[in-house]
Amino acid sequence: MVEYRASQTAVLVAQGRAAAHERLAPGRFTDPTARALLRDDELTTVDLVRRDQPPADWTGRVTYEMVRRCAEMMVPRTVAIDAAMRERRTPQVVILGAGLDGRAWRMPELAAADVYEVDQPASQQDKRERSGILDGKPPVFVPVDFGQDRLGDALAAAGHHAAATTTWVWEGVVPYLTPEQVDTTVRAVAALSPPGSRLIISYQARSARARVGRLVAHSMARVTGHVSPWAAEPWRSAWTPAGLAGLLERHGFTVLRDDNLLDLAAGLLAATPRTVSFRSGRIAVADI
Repeated sequence: MVEYRASQTAVLVAQGRAAAHERLAPGRFTDPTARALLRDDELTTVDLVRRDQPPADWTGRVTYEMVRRCAEMMVPRTVAIDAAMRERRTPQVVILGAGLDGRAWRMPELAAADVYEVDQPASQQDKRERSGILDGKPPVFVPVDFGQDRLGDALAAAGHHAAATTTWVWEGVVPYLTPEQVDTTVRAVAALSPPGSRLIISYQARSARARVGRLVAHSMARVTGHVSPWAAEPWRSAWTPAGLAGLLERHGFTVLRDDNLLDLAAGLLAATPRTVSFRSGRIAVADI
């Protein structure tokens, strides 16, 4: 029997959102779906973080810190993306590389929209099983093998209308793609985006310190006997804001804003972590 599992990165992101729910930036950040999408063993560290109770053992402490840091990062990233979605409401929403995203269920603004979630078949099967307990209108699941399938064909078969405006959410995916794959995807998205459509992208700015930090975190996970969330998902691309804007403009998009997480976190978190991750993580919003 084949076991379908979400990617470890998707699980970590959901753990971060569950740990931050109504705890960090109360009144501004909420995600009740994150906890529901996690399995019992994945919630152990979440509950420790929510209680500010770090484990005494080194192995547990490494996992605890990963989830705690992820929770801090998810707040500005999620709030910024949600705000960009609310600013320009469209009849269709496509979430590319959805992972364990819960927006289709948790955002009332999407109730009247057709929401499509695009992801690898194995990850999506796992998501279907996890999301069965959630109330509300589920998204249309669109399994896509990005190495073989054409995005436009898969979405059309699922009911997406290329002539209708669409909001595209591309969160937490771009760093794991090569520059060529990013370009190919943007080209496909542009072909399915009539005027009035919006593309929201989270990406990593070029930073040697961020890469070193990621390698250190990966090494610490290995030393403690944990499977690093990034072991099978290495970073493959990073961008300057000007470089990404140039790519988007070549395909007909105009960048409205491009902010780093450090600036976006101002006023959200009681103490904004001035870490490399907050400086290099960015959100770009572009319209066509």
